[in-house]
Amino acid sequence: MCSWIWPARRFLSTASFNLPALDSWIASPKSLVLTDTFHSNHLSDLYITLPTRDGTRGRPYAPPVEGTPLGYGHHLAFFHPRNPEALLRADGTDADFCPPEPFTRRMWAGGTMTWNKGGELKVGEKANVVSTVAKVEKKGFEVGKPMIFVKQRIEVTVEGRNKFGMVEERAHVYQPSVATARSREPLNGLPKSEFSFSYTPSLTTLFRFSALTFNGHHIHLDKDYAQKVEGYQERLVHGPLTALMLLESLIYHRPRAQLRTFTYRAHNPIFVNCAATIHGAVVAKDKAELWCENDEGVVGMTGTVQFDE
Repeated sequence: MCSWIWPARRFLSTASFNLPALDSWIASPKSLVLTDTFHSNHLSDLYITLPTRDGTRGRPYAPPVEGTPLGYGHHLAFFHPRNPEALLRADGTDADFCPPEPFTRRMWAGGTMTWNKGGELKVGEKANVVSTVAKVEKKGFEVGKPMIFVKQRIEVTVEGRNKFGMVEERAHVYQPSVATARSREPLNGLPKSEFSFSYTPSLTTLFRFSALTFNGHHIHLDKDYAQKVEGYQERLVHGPLTALMLLESLIYHRPRAQLRTFTYRAHNPIFVNCAATIHGAVVAKDKAELWCENDEGVVGMTGTVQFDE
């Protein structure tokens, strides 16, 4: 059994924060343009990392084929800033779209994905991404629990087209502090599970996904850092990996589903080497609810998908 635990935050005085610098950062425009190709070799590495596609669950491994539709959420393995290590933050993360110090602790909070039926992304295609900061919010400052919520908008367009293939919004939370751990209660009100997919994200899984996404965040790979700096009991599974597994589990059980939108939210951290089960239920003819929980019933992430079939 693995208990999923959030680190509780200390109450802090905001007097020591450089609020003018923070407000200046919030007011400044921020954007990033990246180009990448959905190479089948890179996708093959993603496929062999995902337990839904690696050929070990009674279905043969099927490599990606040039010209076929890109899997839902598979763009997450592409379009990453290529910054020199010397320019990364102390925790190994890119500084792009990050607020100034002391807001250095980053958590993936959730997001949305919307697919454009007329601009389908395909294996082998070259595409451009325009990333901007859509919204920044300050929360908890008045009660000594300061947090910065940064919502990033990512528009993916195949080269030569004018129409987005998909649009993603992802939200990160930045905090300045660490404190002792506390338990979180399971969520209530989830539907009865109609299908499920269980797996255990190992350290190898985390290493491979970090490499695939060019993500050097120490919280996924360095146990001492996760425990002594961030205050967690173990290394954390990537938020985008869990979000991707929600999508993968739906497609695994309903392969004909054509997804329109996906909204997800992280509730509790998911730890390495802890068994996780993705549950799902179709609650309307075009809507599915998805969630990931551990063997104690603690929910790490929930998601909602709108789809056609």
